Amino acid sequence: MSSTPADRRTPTALIVGASRGLGHAMAAEFIDRGWNVIGTVRDLTARTPLHELADRSAGRVSVEHLDINEPAQLAPLHERLAQRELDLLFVNAGTSNNEGTPIGAVPTADFVEVMVTNALSPMRVIEALEDLVSPDGLIGAMSSGQGSITNNTTGSREVYRGSKAALNMFMRGFAARQSETQRAFVLMAPGWIRTDLGGSKAPFTIEETIPLVVDVLLSRVGKPGLEYLDRFGQVVPW
Repeated sequence: MSSTPADRRTPTALIVGASRGLGHAMAAEFIDRGWNVIGTVRDLTARTPLHELADRSAGRVSVEHLDINEPAQLAPLHERLAQRELDLLFVNAGTSNNEGTPIGAVPTADFVEVMVTNALSPMRVIEALEDLVSPDGLIGAMSSGQGSITNNTTGSREVYRGSKAALNMFMRGFAARQSETQRAFVLMAPGWIRTDLGGSKAPFTIEETIPLVVDVLLSRVGKPGLEYLDRFGQVVPW
């Protein structure tokens, strides 16, 4: 499988939310596969694993500032990246709270926090930056298998599930508006991974999961349309 687009210039991925965890691991994986990477962090004053990756990347990793919940930061980021053509834009965002609370009992402020961070803000980023992505590039977002309405047979984590289902719906609407383009769109359900969000009981590690995630993303380059996929490239039911 080719790890780069058809032309032979070095491709570039913008990974939003790459300071640590899954986003940082994705950045490192793309670097290992010969890509250039732009990664965003919320706080430029804090040292992160992404900064360490940039230090040893010989200029192939650049670090940009973006808090996705601050819409005013999007236009300045777009301006800074205006001369860069992106082959891939991927938004990695996720937060959770009230995991055992029935949705009707979730405090309004907690509901808004999760829905804005997991659903609204990723779409704001995509809408603001999509014109930087090449006409046959890929735009993706980190969803979750827990965003599947079909597969929800156990309940729990209701506000989180709802936020990822909302992200899926918003992305589907965005892709529908671009149905005449050659772009690929991916909602990625990576599985239950041991991260700060996934917790220590998760069965899968970042190291075994992220190469599979990147495999799936690269397999979709050049294939127009939206797919909701797991880390093995299998379709997740909506």
